[in-house]
Amino acid sequence: MLRPKLPDTPTLPTTTVTPQHTQAPASSAGRPVAPRVGVGVGVVAAVVVVGVVFTALLAAVAVSAVSVAVVAVVLRSLLSSAHQR
Repeated sequence: MLRPKLPDTPTLPTTTVTPQHTQAPASSAGRPVAPRVGVGVGVVAAVVVVGVVFTALLAAVAVSAVSVAVVAVVLRSLLSSAHQR
């Protein structure tokens, strides 16, 4: 009854493209390049993970230091008020 009418999809003109063959540059050292790329990605991932863990540890130490400081101020105020009475 209430069905949406979809617009007609326009047909795109087809063109034929002839592939051009190019010669790959020869490796001067004779070693494959792919393993170095894989090692580089692994090293970058490891550095990112270590950075995230280090940042989380620093944040945990900062939160702990702030909480210890707050507890010290509260205890100091409680003890000083107890000595004045």
